Amino acid sequence: MSLPRKMKAHARKHAEATEPHPEAARRQAAQGKLLARERITAILDPDSFHEYDLFVEHKCSDFGMEKKQLPGDGVITGTGTILGHPVAIYAQDFTVAGGSLGLAHARKITKIMDHAIKLGIPLIGINDSGGARIQEGVNSLAGYGEIFYRNTLASGVIPQISIILGPCAGGAVYSPALTDFVFVVDKISKMFITGPEVIKTVLGEEISMEDLGGARVQAELSGNAHFYAQSEAECFEQVKRLVTFIPWNNRKRADPFAAQPPEAGALERIIPSESNRPYDVRDVLRSVCDGADFMEVQALWAANIVVGFARMNGRTVGMVANQPMVLAGVLDVDSSDKAARFIRFCDAFNIPLVTFVDLPGYLPGVDQEHAGVIRHGAKLLYAYSEATVPKITVILRKAYGGGYIAMCSRHLGADFVFAWPCAEIAVMGPEGAANIIFKGEIAAAADPEAFRREKVKEYTDKFASPYVAAANGHVDAVIAPHQTRDFLLHALEISEHKTEERPARKHGVPPF
Repeated sequence: MSLPRKMKAHARKHAEATEPHPEAARRQAAQGKLLARERITAILDPDSFHEYDLFVEHKCSDFGMEKKQLPGDGVITGTGTILGHPVAIYAQDFTVAGGSLGLAHARKITKIMDHAIKLGIPLIGINDSGGARIQEGVNSLAGYGEIFYRNTLASGVIPQISIILGPCAGGAVYSPALTDFVFVVDKISKMFITGPEVIKTVLGEEISMEDLGGARVQAELSGNAHFYAQSEAECFEQVKRLVTFIPWNNRKRADPFAAQPPEAGALERIIPSESNRPYDVRDVLRSVCDGADFMEVQALWAANIVVGFARMNGRTVGMVANQPMVLAGVLDVDSSDKAARFIRFCDAFNIPLVTFVDLPGYLPGVDQEHAGVIRHGAKLLYAYSEATVPKITVILRKAYGGGYIAMCSRHLGADFVFAWPCAEIAVMGPEGAANIIFKGEIAAAADPEAFRREKVKEYTDKFASPYVAAANGHVDAVIAPHQTRDFLLHALEISEHKTEERPARKHGVPPF
């Protein structure tokens, strides 16, 4: 066959493999969903996508499968760039056998995962699948296992991003759960281990797919999702933005940007003088980071702690902050999990940590104790202690009890600890401490309330002042709020080449 004829044959074969079935495409559009290739091109830079394994075919011959041709076996794989950053990507194609995972489908995914690990580039997976291909039996289960294994090998080596743009059920959900960031879209994303029909059959409970595992549920109630969007287009913009903050792999640092001044505004006016009045700690973060550009992670879940990425002097930093607007910023089961996971990601990918402290401690209560707040709270202690990236802490207001220790105190290896003059650092709040220490004297006083106020002030001056902690070397400097950015920039600059040796070990055993 001559070259021109071969080229025509190639064009025909390429078209057959890439053109979606019209009716399947119509159904996808009716649900407000883009096609798999449209999703890839919407995420990547124009003309940067290079597809691989387009002509892979399944080998299943049971249940009439030998008569079925499944273009690409229901998944598209390749590489491209996002804002010039190289990435590996795959997208399950729901228009081909419902995006079901068979052995060839899984091998395409694991092959692009292996490429990503070897090349040291981020991996993006777009999940839209009916689950395991039943006709292939145990081979489809083997395929999932191979993917999970590689997710684990890649963890802490390259960033892994999962985008849920359709159903993701049963064993399929464990791959996103093993990745670093999960993106969901309202009314489109669905994640659950067992679907509504199984729950109805086994438990007699009726629930819709949306209420069981919809995007809002995963982003706000379960914490399985890190970013929530109203549309696929918004989701893709979130992915592009995230990629600018994180490095390609664990041997690099995130690309620097041109430094920008922070948002104009006086930090002194953000925090109320009364220690029990709430404020939005995100205003503090935006006031110290470049261009007020703060990308919050898991904004809807465990809102009593805020985590996310920002830049200072053009360099990416991870920020962790108690949120006084929600539960006074206390630590609990969920907020400890949220912060610990974020801290470990930053440490794995060479991103310095900046922590802002304002909390009364851990949340008391029977529910929290029974939910394992001891174990979950210990995750935060472990994550900060394990981290060897630069760690800088600013105590804004309250830092009481175990919360003071847990929020990257000097004792957990913070490189620099700064405190504002209004900071209160103590075993517990002055009110509660005075009531315990001076209980008998208060009861016997002629004016118990006046005597109690006097003792509260005495305890505050003697123990809760930041100068007491500074006198013991637990705080490096007591600084005015307007000095915060300057101190942070200097601390980040001088700790950029920090080295820290740890005892040799295979790995630690965190309190999972």
